[in-house]
Amino acid sequence: MGTYRAQANRQRISPTKVRPLADLVRGRPVEEALNTLQFSPQAGAKILRTLLESAIANAEHNFGADVDELIISEICVNEGMRLKRVRPRARGRANRIVKRGSHIALALSEA
Repeated sequence: MGTYRAQANRQRISPTKVRPLADLVRGRPVEEALNTLQFSPQAGAKILRTLLESAIANAEHNFGADVDELIISEICVNEGMRLKRVRPRARGRANRIVKRGSHIALALSEA
């Protein structure tokens, strides 16, 4: 019995958009979480689903874990890099636009 991890760094989506989805699947069995993310319309659901599938593949291939027994024990969405852009405004001025990114870490454990 162990912990199986996967992480996706430098994802171009704001952490505030991904965190509600992470809260939705935290603590659930893997199969149920995959179904939830598959039918969720948010853009972050596709990123989380890909990351979850990667963690499942890591557990199965590298450690021979039983996929039916896995649950999402930990999922963490942290703020990543920020892309700073400039938008022209009236009278020769400029406003800054901050495009936020995320680092997402996921851990599976056996129930």
